[in-house]
Amino acid sequence: MSTPTTELRKTPLNGVHRALKAKMVDFGGWDMPVEYSGLIAEHMAVRTGVGLFDVSHMGDIQLRGPGALAGVQQLCMNDASKLAVGQAQYSAMLYPDGSFVDDVVVHKFSENDYLLVINAGTREKDVQWVRSQAAQMHSCHVSDYSDYYTQLAIQGPRAAETLAKLTNVDLSAIKNYWFKWGTVCGLPNTLIARTGYTGEDGFEIYVPSDVATSERVWNEVLEAGKEFGILPCGLGARNTLRLESAMALYGHEISETINVLEAGLGRYAKMDKGDFIGRDALAAVEAAGGAKRKLVGLEMVERGIGRDGYAVTTLEGAPLGSITSGSPAPFLKKNIALAYVPAEYAAVGTEVAVEVRGQRVKAVVVPTPFYKRSKPGKV
Repeated sequence: MSTPTTELRKTPLNGVHRALKAKMVDFGGWDMPVEYSGLIAEHMAVRTGVGLFDVSHMGDIQLRGPGALAGVQQLCMNDASKLAVGQAQYSAMLYPDGSFVDDVVVHKFSENDYLLVINAGTREKDVQWVRSQAAQMHSCHVSDYSDYYTQLAIQGPRAAETLAKLTNVDLSAIKNYWFKWGTVCGLPNTLIARTGYTGEDGFEIYVPSDVATSERVWNEVLEAGKEFGILPCGLGARNTLRLESAMALYGHEISETINVLEAGLGRYAKMDKGDFIGRDALAAVEAAGGAKRKLVGLEMVERGIGRDGYAVTTLEGAPLGSITSGSPAPFLKKNIALAYVPAEYAAVGTEVAVEVRGQRVKAVVVPTPFYKRSKPGKV
């Protein structure tokens, strides 16, 4: 008797991806493009020009009402009270033990209105978590708008010039991690956020999720970016770009088995803002002397590529930990990785080994991010 298969979810742009002959993969239950013209070409387009990503599989949770800020403050570790209207911040929702429900980007729409942008693979879990917690909060209404929007990421040093052709908004007035509402491709009240997951300047736009509108906007962005060498980009380039920039990925650098301090994200946990879920556990870790293991950047010294899951050892072969994300870095032209190791092996310059196909290959702990853009983009 055959086991029934679960049909993959599709974004409104699925037909476009297939028409472009993208290589499609199952990503967290979604049928998503991993590459179109090739990972390296797409990666380099974002680093040197502009690339376009379909990130409509991401989720959107809105908290509204007089208790919305209190709800965000309880759910998330960063301090949303510091946000101005039109500003966003990186944050995370934690379990009581200080590990990750998910990392999120919090947007402040108004004093009583906040949007949490969440990861695709954790959408249902995140919504259930927020609703279960909000049930204990006063005057805080939770809405899941994940399927209402097509979300496009326009990323790279020529992203602003590309988007400027399609909007009436002065993009130079939007600072990094701020947003505005405006007309894009003739669509009024479009959310334009100067955020992204590539380490480059760029924007994420949210348009209605019907197929006709989504495809029209996608094609108009590609046309606007043609003179800058724009390429449609898949999950492969998105992964290598965020790895060069040492940005965490759920299920790799962060998960329900990793706490915030181990992940090196303690700077976003505002311990002095008041109580939030997971705070007591993080305070206990700090009181005990800090995290016993730490996330580090590795650069391969000898020939070999450290891949996700590969063991990290001492040069003599004693086990230390494992790689969470690893690959060649197309722009840096090095083999890099992120890995968890005991705190005493986390200092920059420490030599370790990575087990590659049964062989120990030397690597060294290096500062992160591996790549940092030199200056913000300009319109």
